[in-house]
Amino acid sequence: MIGKFGKACAALTMAAGMLVATPAVSSDYLQCAPFARAESGVQLFGNAKSWWGQAAGTYARGNEPRQGAVLAFASTSSMPMGHVAVVRKVLNDREIMIDHANWSPIGGRRGQVERNVRVKDVSSANDWSVVRVWYAPIGDLGLRPNPVQGFIYPEGNAAHGLQGSGRSPSWTQDGWKPGHGLDAVISSLR
Repeated sequence: MIGKFGKACAALTMAAGMLVATPAVSSDYLQCAPFARAESGVQLFGNAKSWWGQAAGTYARGNEPRQGAVLAFASTSSMPMGHVAVVRKVLNDREIMIDHANWSPIGGRRGQVERNVRVKDVSSANDWSVVRVWYAPIGDLGLRPNPVQGFIYPEGNAAHGLQGSGRSPSWTQDGWKPGHGLDAVISSLR
């Protein structure tokens, strides 16, 4: 039989555990998915790990990096929700620059936006299936290889067979620019 003191200790321990398990919310903390959606114009929702599957039949997908495409990282034990980023520039057949959120802790805080981040294809087949990403705390490419599902192309509708038409993304024709709506996303976090 547990006495009053034992019950009180158990209740306090449980309450403390709940506080520790609940993530803190910051007004300037941004997840990768809302950031990538605002930057790319790709209208997918939910955790980053679900974007590749959601894109099937709606957006063209592939393993060729293109400016404006969403780079979809696979879910792993160290990154269970996956990750998405937006290709800013293709440097060569093995390197790109991306913009993304919530990768490196900057100033000791996660949820920050990073722009012009170097990504290197380290796959043995040169097919962008495994990459290493610049990691600010070490000032170099991260040590961990990250599996990639592929690239989601905002300009192509998979249902119409537009697999990289070479045209400008349709959202550029409507006056949409990268970052459109990002202020609204950030202000909604406050």
